[in-house]
Amino acid sequence: MDVILLERVEKLGGIGDVVTVKNGFARNYLLPRKKALRANESNRKLFEANRARIESENAERRTDAQKGAQGIDGKTVQLIRQASNTGQLYGSVSARDIVDALEADGAKVVKSQVVLDRPIKAIGMHEVRIALHPEVSVTVKVNVARSPEEADLQAQGVDVMAQMFERDNAGFTEDYDPNAEPGATAEAPAASEGEGDTAAA
Repeated sequence: MDVILLERVEKLGGIGDVVTVKNGFARNYLLPRKKALRANESNRKLFEANRARIESENAERRTDAQKGAQGIDGKTVQLIRQASNTGQLYGSVSARDIVDALEADGAKVVKSQVVLDRPIKAIGMHEVRIALHPEVSVTVKVNVARSPEEADLQAQGVDVMAQMFERDNAGFTEDYDPNAEPGATAEAPAASEGEGDTAAA
């Protein structure tokens, strides 16, 4: 299907571009969200008649998004979740979880602005893109950990999972002293030798 874009759409084009897309993508996403019009003759005339207004409104939204971006870009939010010893979460972190965490930190975003290709399913520091406007996006860091202490370590750049793996491999060998037992039994003969000397004297 050919459509006329009413705003910039990533990997497709900008305002006024006529592009060919799959029918399902047009019907289920572009048209109902008013991101595009069917590219027929009447819609072309309608778009050209309103082009100045559409571009002006887009510029206003872009300016508002740029202002909002200043309070969000580079922000780090912390999410405490249960996870296995391998760092895999029991469940996952969704776009809604990130929205809630950002709102709790004073940033206003909506779920549709969170660009999450797939849910987060492991502890660690994750970078997530927030698209505040088709032409304005920022990056936030999501610190997923099993405890606040673990989150603090990750925030300092410590790879908690790598550290845990090394500790597991080390085992308890450092605490074990193989000479402890023989040393203890060696003192007994020494004492009896001393007693024998005293008796002889």
